[in-house]
Amino acid sequence: MKIANITQLGIKEMWSLWRDPAMMILIIYVFTLNIYTAATAIPESLHNAPIAFVDHDRTQLSRRIIDAFYPPYFLTPEIIDDNQVNVSLDTGEYTFVVTIPPDFEKAVMRGTQPDIQVNVDATRISQAFSGNGYIAQIINAEVNAYLQGYKEEISYPVELVIRARFNPALENYWFGSVMELISAVTMIAIILSGAALIREKERGTIEHLLAMPVSDSEIMISKILATGLVVWSATLLSVYSVIQGVLGVPITGNVWLFMVAVALQLFAVSSMGIFMATVARSMPQFGLLLILVLLPLQLLSGGTTPRESMPEIIQYLMLSMPNTHFVMASQSVLYRGAGLSVIYPQLISLFVIGCVFYIIALRRFKNTIGSMA
Repeated sequence: MKIANITQLGIKEMWSLWRDPAMMILIIYVFTLNIYTAATAIPESLHNAPIAFVDHDRTQLSRRIIDAFYPPYFLTPEIIDDNQVNVSLDTGEYTFVVTIPPDFEKAVMRGTQPDIQVNVDATRISQAFSGNGYIAQIINAEVNAYLQGYKEEISYPVELVIRARFNPALENYWFGSVMELISAVTMIAIILSGAALIREKERGTIEHLLAMPVSDSEIMISKILATGLVVWSATLLSVYSVIQGVLGVPITGNVWLFMVAVALQLFAVSSMGIFMATVARSMPQFGLLLILVLLPLQLLSGGTTPRESMPEIIQYLMLSMPNTHFVMASQSVLYRGAGLSVIYPQLISLFVIGCVFYIIALRRFKNTIGSMA
């Protein structure tokens, strides 16, 4: 292979990408706004949930229950009429509407167990699931405190001292932003490398390359290097500008060690993208194939759910995929501040898997080029 040929072909790939506004907009969006919205838009815990009360009792106990709901878990409660319940839920004005029945305080004082109706907008699944438990705990605590005249401090036989490492405040966006960046690296690398080859097949420029004194491996390596350089640079800028700058996520580990893992991941998944491009005949086919490949890679790699919670056969099978090792290495470096002595098995695995994918993709690429010639 000639370095000059690879360099010139790589420059050609960069110019082709620069002249493709759709791809440029996709790259900018995925590594900026997409990471920000994924980290902040959908909180996993209850936060500022809108709630309203229908108070038919209008006693001291009912007012005490209403006053017990306040930020940050709930917004300040609103008092509405009974005929507004369905309308407010249909329009999405409130997630929870609690109806306190008449003579509620009298029934509590008699020792009976009156019912309180809680209407939930279950389309807001993240808040509706956890909100029911919060509402039940708050109402029971206020009713017990009202009956006893004071709030009882429950004493347990065992006292738990919880210390949260690496994320003391349990901020969801610390985890969400980094995991979204890890997913973006894989997705964009596969799209760029695969689209580069399919674009040349559709435009007929691949025949021009065949007439030039360049080898198949030089063409493929130039595409991998061009894709890797773009995604690697975008990842580095995203870490410093979006994750650390805008979101303020503290990175305890060595960012450059993480970028080494990114480079190895790009080598593996770019080869995978070229292989997929040799199978697909057009961009629509490539998009469908991308869905079938990308979803299992993202969902079963350990970035969305822990690998330990998956069936053992899935855990072993996913060790053959680069995403699993990339997620493990990235979480160790960025979250826990691990060094090379900890993540070197993942780096070696990424390199070996990348070499295997490269050899498979190169053979398929040569067969495809040979059929065109």
